Amino acid sequence: MEQIDVFLTSLASFWSELASFVPQLLAALVLLFIGWVLAKIARTGVMRLLKLMNFERAAEKSGLEAFLKHAELEVSVAAILGNLAYWTIILVMIVFVANSLGLHVVADLFNRVVLYIPNVIVAILVLVFGTILARFINRLVFAWLSNVEFEGALTVSTFSEYAMLVFVFFMAMEQLQIANELLTAAFVIAFGAIGLAFALAFGLGGRDWAARVIEEHTGKDKKD
Repeated sequence: MEQIDVFLTSLASFWSELASFVPQLLAALVLLFIGWVLAKIARTGVMRLLKLMNFERAAEKSGLEAFLKHAELEVSVAAILGNLAYWTIILVMIVFVANSLGLHVVADLFNRVVLYIPNVIVAILVLVFGTILARFINRLVFAWLSNVEFEGALTVSTFSEYAMLVFVFFMAMEQLQIANELLTAAFVIAFGAIGLAFALAFGLGGRDWAARVIEEHTGKDKKD
């Protein structure tokens, strides 16, 4: 008889907890559905906003669109950013629901993912606009050196673009927090090597140009 009482008490406790949990579960499902709808709206809104800002043109100029096509990935940079916005809202809603259900370990895990997504977005933007800036620096340096009749204008401008691209790449990797100490050491080595190559190219290519400029100024001084 006592065992039956224990069984009935346990069964009653189970049904009581289940009755209190079911409304919470239904509320969680409703919240997840609302989050899914908001996420789809956010993804569409982000992609339309990027289209209005001509972001796709900037991505094409940076070369990232060509890289994705070369890798046979049927996705654009704007679509990646839109999907990141989509999953950010989904994961935020999952964190909220997990906390409401008392699943704090699950909530903490997804919360870390949510906090990491902005780093991915910033890294993508750094790559896009940093690559565009590197190409602009290339053209600017080439135009200036060509105007002063420097023979190694193309070499120096190309090195300046590559140096900027290395800097941009390491900035993006720093945002992603991938082996920061190793990346810092690699950056110092790579940037130092490019700087040395740049100095050698400028020195060797500009030797004749510098001699010609000195002769011109010397000739003017003698005439004066």
